[in-house]
Amino acid sequence: MSPPKLLPPDIFQVSTGSSEPIYRQLIEQLRRLSASGQVQQGDTLPSIREVALALSVNPMTVSKAYSLLENEGLLIRKRGIGMLVASPAADFSDEEQRLALVRPGLERLAAEVKQLELAPKAVLNLFQQILRDNKS
Repeated sequence: MSPPKLLPPDIFQVSTGSSEPIYRQLIEQLRRLSASGQVQQGDTLPSIREVALALSVNPMTVSKAYSLLENEGLLIRKRGIGMLVASPAADFSDEEQRLALVRPGLERLAAEVKQLELAPKAVLNLFQQILRDNKS
């Protein structure tokens, strides 16, 4: 396990055109980052103000996400330091458990595809292209 680090505000990205509220987007992103090991126990999250400025969102939105994650046990508040990543609430080493984290987003996407009457094959081809383009 690598030593704890101060996470940059750009660990989060929001889609303002999404039907999913921004605070939920932040919550889901941090869950996925934790599940994949990209953020680890002891890492310090950027301040509410830093995230709000970087994303051009209301600080109360970021505060709500952080508070809900703290209630969930994924974050802990340390006076004078800020919000730290706690040990993950669940072990996401199993691929099936990680897939469960992306299922809600895929279900929303499936509903949008149906509403737009798009061919599933065309959407799958586009998704594969996006996955290839996003390899890091």
